[in-house]
Amino acid sequence: MRKLLFTFLKVLKFFRKIGLKMSGKHEGDLINQRIVSGKAWEDFCDQLKLAGSSLLYPGAPGDPFQQAEGLRYLSRLTRGGLEAFIEYGDPSYPVLRRTAHETIKMGADNPDNIYLNAQISGQFEYRITGKRNTIDYVGFFTQNGNYGTSGGLAPCGKIENNQLVCEPDGSFEVILSKSPKGKNWLKMEEETSMVMVRQTFLERKKEIAAEMRIDNLNGKKAPDPITPAQVDEGLKTASMFVAGASLLFSRWAKGFQQHTNKLPQFDPAVSDAAGGDASIIYYHSHWKLAPDEALIIEVKPPECDTWNFQLNNYWMESLDYRYFNICINKAGAAYEKDGSVTVVVSHQDPGHPNWIETCGHTEGTMCWRWYRMKPGVLPVEPGCHVVKIKDWKDREKR
Repeated sequence: MRKLLFTFLKVLKFFRKIGLKMSGKHEGDLINQRIVSGKAWEDFCDQLKLAGSSLLYPGAPGDPFQQAEGLRYLSRLTRGGLEAFIEYGDPSYPVLRRTAHETIKMGADNPDNIYLNAQISGQFEYRITGKRNTIDYVGFFTQNGNYGTSGGLAPCGKIENNQLVCEPDGSFEVILSKSPKGKNWLKMEEETSMVMVRQTFLERKKEIAAEMRIDNLNGKKAPDPITPAQVDEGLKTASMFVAGASLLFSRWAKGFQQHTNKLPQFDPAVSDAAGGDASIIYYHSHWKLAPDEALIIEVKPPECDTWNFQLNNYWMESLDYRYFNICINKAGAAYEKDGSVTVVVSHQDPGHPNWIETCGHTEGTMCWRWYRMKPGVLPVEPGCHVVKIKDWKDREKR
C-alpha cells in the first residue's frame, strides 16, 4: 500500500511537469499559486487526516484510552515533523535538535538515549564540533531518505564511540562529506538527507552528555529568508512523515501480536531501514496482561557493551520514564548469582528490584536490545512466561 502510494505520487509529479511545460509555466509558478491560494495548507491537512487511518489499522486497540493515546501520538508526530521540515528544514543551515524525547516519541524510542538529528544535503559539506564529556556512548550516522519517502531511511556513514578521535581536552571535529576528510570522516552521498547522533547513558545520573553543533562549510552564518518552495515542500514532507511513520509502526505493532508476551529477534534489515542502529540486536514484541498477571523475563546476558529493556504503549511510544520505572539496563539491574537477570512486568509492585511498571496499560509493545556484541558471541533470546502475580510472589517467598 505504501509503495503504491509513492509510485502514484511519482507518476502524478511526472504528468504535472508535462502539463506545466505545455502551458508555458514553471514549477515556481505552481508553488507560488499553491501558497497564495492556501492549497499547500489544504493538502497538508488532508494528508494529516489520512494519517489518522493508522489508528484504525487491523489489530489496533479500539478502547477510548488507547485511541486517545494514539491521537496524542499523531499530534506529537505532527509537532516533530513541522519542527524538522519547516522550522529546521533548511539543509544549508542545519541545526542539531532532539527529535525524540519526553513528549515526542516513536518507534520504541529508547529512554537511555539522547537523539539528535539535522536535515542535511549532498550538495554541501558540514562540520560537527563539540566535546565528548562522559556519556557512555556516542555515535554519528548519516542517512539517505526519511520516513516521508518510499525508501525509508537507508544507512550511509557512521562513526561509533571509540572510533571518534578526540583531542586531549575531549574536543572533537567530524567532517561530513562525500570524500574522506579530517580525523573523523562521516560519509555522505548525493541522496544523504539526515545526520543522526545517538548518545546512550549507562548511568544517566552520573554521566554528562556530549556537547556539539553543526555548521555548513560554505561559511553561511545565518539562514536565508524562507521561500514559498521551502514551505510547500516542508509541509508535504512533514505530512508524509506523520503518515509514513504512523503507518509503518502500526504495521509493526500488528505483526508483534503474532508472538504476544514473547521476545523473538527482530529482522535487522527491517530495523536498519527504519533508522535502527546496525550494531544493536533488537527483540520487539507485543505484551498483554490481565490485572492479576505478570510477565516474567529471564535471561543470562551475553557479552556485550550494554543491554536494556523497555515497555511501550501500543503505538510504540516509550511509557513515561520521567515519573515511572518503565525501563532497565545493564548498570541498573539486579543480577542472580549466576549472572542471569529476571525482569518482572506487572501492574502492581511485586517487591522485585527489576520491576517494570505498566502505568495503567493492559497491553502495548516492548523492546529488548543487546548493544554491540563481543566478536564470536551469539545473541540470546530472552525467555518469557506469564504467571499469576500471587503465585509468583508465593514462590519467591519460599
